[in-house]
Amino acid sequence: MLRIDLYTEITCPWCIVGQYRLDKVLAQGFAGLAADIRHHPVLLMPDAPASGTYIPDLLRSRHGITDPAIAFSRVESEARSSGLELDLRRQPWAFPTQAAHALILAAGERGLPQHRLAVAITQAYFLGAKNIGNADVLAAIAVDHGFDRMEARAIAVDRAWHGRVEEAARRAAVAGVRSVPHFAFGPGIVLRGGRSEQEIASCIREALGGVAVS
Repeated sequence: MLRIDLYTEITCPWCIVGQYRLDKVLAQGFAGLAADIRHHPVLLMPDAPASGTYIPDLLRSRHGITDPAIAFSRVESEARSSGLELDLRRQPWAFPTQAAHALILAAGERGLPQHRLAVAITQAYFLGAKNIGNADVLAAIAVDHGFDRMEARAIAVDRAWHGRVEEAARRAAVAGVRSVPHFAFGPGIVLRGGRSEQEIASCIREALGGVAVS
């Protein structure tokens, strides 16, 4: 069993690419490997309003980018190179993510398929253009991953769960998580940011001690 700790922010486009590449590498290069992928929250916009932040306005105010296609082109190209058709124009809003991270944390504690839930929420946001800050949207996703709908909705709106997410994000920052996605493949084997399939595979092999798994 290989433990992989994955720190992500749901609304970060590099994170959907990183998750997709990790799953692809594991499926194609390490099919016989039992991987325990554990998700941890990072909050890039902890104060995002419930109504969402319009991403073109955010790019203009923070980075002076007036044409979003300029900011989108590299990550979209990287996604396509791995087989993921990612069109960032599809989702023009950044929503608060505490509720989504809360459900992902709860899945891990309950022994539910945490990684599959995290991937499903991320895909619903980017590929389905869903408001993943909305408790009903999240509950509809969570029922396919072992949750009761009402329980999932209750967790999504629970401020105590949001506080747990915020505390976990603070711990991640103190531990040195500065960019996402952030992969930890066992002690001392870390990848940060948008990295290639080859780099991910190399880290897995290093974590396994160079032993091939098939």
